[in-house]
Amino acid sequence: MNFSEQDLKQIDKKGLTLQKIDRQVEQFQNGIPFIDLESPAIINHGILKFDDAERKNYVDAYDAKHNDLSVLKFVPASGAATRMFKNLFNFVSNFNPEGTESFSAYIEKTNDKNLVSFFDGLEQLPFYHLVMDVIANKYPDYTTYSEDKQKWIFVHVMLDDKYLDYGAFPKGLLPFHKYDDHISTAFEEHLFEAASYASASEKANLHFTISETHNDKFDAEFKKIKPQVEETTGLDYNISFSYQKQSTDTIALTPEKEPFRKADGTLLFRPSGHGALIENLNDLDADVIFIKNIDNVVVSKYKDNIVEYKKVLAGVLLELQEQAFTYLNDLETGKADEAELIEIAEFLKRKLNADIAMDFENYSNSYQIEYLKDKLNRPIRICGMVKNEGEPGGGPFWVEDHNGNLSLQIVESAQIDLSNQIQKDILSGSTHFNPVDLVCGTKNYQGQPFDLLKFIDPKTGFITKKTKEGQDLLALELPGLWNGAMANWNTVFVEVPLNTFNPVKTVADLLKPMHQN
Repeated sequence: MNFSEQDLKQIDKKGLTLQKIDRQVEQFQNGIPFIDLESPAIINHGILKFDDAERKNYVDAYDAKHNDLSVLKFVPASGAATRMFKNLFNFVSNFNPEGTESFSAYIEKTNDKNLVSFFDGLEQLPFYHLVMDVIANKYPDYTTYSEDKQKWIFVHVMLDDKYLDYGAFPKGLLPFHKYDDHISTAFEEHLFEAASYASASEKANLHFTISETHNDKFDAEFKKIKPQVEETTGLDYNISFSYQKQSTDTIALTPEKEPFRKADGTLLFRPSGHGALIENLNDLDADVIFIKNIDNVVVSKYKDNIVEYKKVLAGVLLELQEQAFTYLNDLETGKADEAELIEIAEFLKRKLNADIAMDFENYSNSYQIEYLKDKLNRPIRICGMVKNEGEPGGGPFWVEDHNGNLSLQIVESAQIDLSNQIQKDILSGSTHFNPVDLVCGTKNYQGQPFDLLKFIDPKTGFITKKTKEGQDLLALELPGLWNGAMANWNTVFVEVPLNTFNPVKTVADLLKPMHQN
């Protein structure tokens, strides 16, 4: 593709290279192949399920060891709250409280059940009194208005940029939970939650990936709540932030596969999805890293169950990692005899879900050692999986690559060829989904961080259709953080209960029991 001198300067300024752009364009032109599902991962076939005694053993093991480790919680938190309020933006735009259409007629027309739930639970919303305080000041005659007009004003005050402007907030800084003495944000809840499992030696380390435009807001919020959080937990908090790197942006193309240009003639680059955050994760240094989305929090009285299962996942990680490190040292020092080589291959297959070549035992001794080292010496991720009860999210599957190797992967429906009946049947047989609940080991047996960028499967991105300035375009998303970006990690799935997954996708979700004090 031919680029002008001005294009090359723009590419360079973003920290991109022409080679990267060429690879992106090649992906657009060749398309991204669908994932080849072999079977769903289910209990006893890719997903572990523990009884009470087993869970206690893993919790105890983590509790016994975590103070000797560096522990970090990694929270993707760049999302704006706009999507949470999508139906409310529609309501305030499309409903005229002075018109002839009633609220009930609007609901009948739109079938917006979330809007009904929102107004039914209005007084239970964490920000109810904050909105009402603004209304009392700006609309002194509010109580004399019709119920329909009161509804419209309430939403208007919530969302309008002259008032509370909640739609422009980062999701992590919205009022999320109401306690007797204060209102907390999701950001604050993550700090308190981390104290229970992601802290060690009286310190709690958390890293949030945020939008650069929200940096000052997060800094201000932390300064405000830090004294109370540290006094309550007895911990020192080390909070760090990073942004999605511009060098991970991808070029946009026209439907004809030519560079998409904005009205001023410059190239259009787009953020490449959460897969770009593998670079942020790669910059961090910790023995154990918990990953959890910003909106997946609960009020404090429900935290015990969350904490237990986080420790279970971490206990599994430490057990597997310890055994893997022992084997790797034996392989490195030449201690592993023929019997141990077979034992290591069995460990990889049965405990780390690795696909071992059928003719492994026919390999030469030196090749067996190199083969096992390559399979073992990888980052490890332990992923919580919840039973699928209609919630959105990627699913756990056994996937076959182009060489015929099987591995456990988290797969989104967009990666599956739904026109293929066999693939569709495998998808329908899935019993669990991924709630973005991971505990990761990103260091090798010598204590050095892996280069996580070496374990990405670049063929697992997404090509999507978008619009810009009224024109259609093609956009490329990198392999998702917990999808293709971790495709070549050693992977273990563990069933966790559904009540550990409490995302806030719409504002009405804040009315669910786990978000009510």
